[in-house]
Amino acid sequence: MENRSEVSEFFLIGLTDDPKLQVPLFIMFTLIYLTTLVGNLGIVALISWDSRLHTPMYFFLSNLSLVDVGYSSAVTPKVMAGLLTGDKVISYNGCAAQIFFFVAFATVESFLLASMSYDRHAAVCKPLHYTTTMTSKVCAFLASGAHFCSFLTSSILTGNIFSLSFCRSNVIHHFFCDIPPLVVLSCSDTHSIELVFFIIGPFTVFFPFLVIFTSYLLIFITIMKINSAEGRQKAFSTCASHLTAVSIFYGTIMFMYFQPSSSHSMDSDKMVSVFYTMVIPMLNPLVYSMRNKEVKNAFRKAVRRQLQFDHHFS
Repeated sequence: MENRSEVSEFFLIGLTDDPKLQVPLFIMFTLIYLTTLVGNLGIVALISWDSRLHTPMYFFLSNLSLVDVGYSSAVTPKVMAGLLTGDKVISYNGCAAQIFFFVAFATVESFLLASMSYDRHAAVCKPLHYTTTMTSKVCAFLASGAHFCSFLTSSILTGNIFSLSFCRSNVIHHFFCDIPPLVVLSCSDTHSIELVFFIIGPFTVFFPFLVIFTSYLLIFITIMKINSAEGRQKAFSTCASHLTAVSIFYGTIMFMYFQPSSSHSMDSDKMVSVFYTMVIPMLNPLVYSMRNKEVKNAFRKAVRRQLQFDHHFS
């Protein structure tokens, strides 16, 4: 950090310059953010409240919900403030903090999805050994390991990025401090950053994806060996919510980062970025609550108990 840049703040281009769209976008993002907070924190509260949900799958789900709150909060409030006040300036340290927390929480999500796929593999492929495989110690180790590795890699990445000098411009062509548009502004040699990306990228994205892919390949093989259609349906239903969340998360990442550079456009990249920074954290609790009977039953039970409580004191 000693080679501090001449830039003390950055200017974010934002989503649009049209003043007519500022208020509608602010209202839309406010609703999305509130839904994200209520949905994810509601899932955490529901899992904590209902003892029937004190299982490895729901332990990881509560962790995922908390991560989604942090993931969204790293970006959305600043975007909302910019739309409301018109202030698109972010300080040097503010930009560093935004990148650090965004990368950290996004990476934790990737590792947690991999841990959840391992849990589903144990449940479907080795059901008789499930309780001895997915012990509370194993779950705690996987969750804490995901957080530790993610925040460590984010620290290394952020430290390397902000050791660069930024003297060409302070205008970031995005609505938040994302890594690619920020590195473009550097007038330093970026080979070291590219090397860090080359090392960290496979560890934070491809390794979790490989775990997920292998787990579901084994799950699919196991399900195909089940004779009854009802048994296959029951086995697949235990994985449906997680598989949906994985498809949304990695599908968006692949669309964003693995399409040819010639097909990229600033506007489309911003729209995709809105989806994976704001919409995905909102969708996860909806996916798990809409497609999961245990969560829906626990929610109904909580509502009934609250109604009985209100009736008793009315």
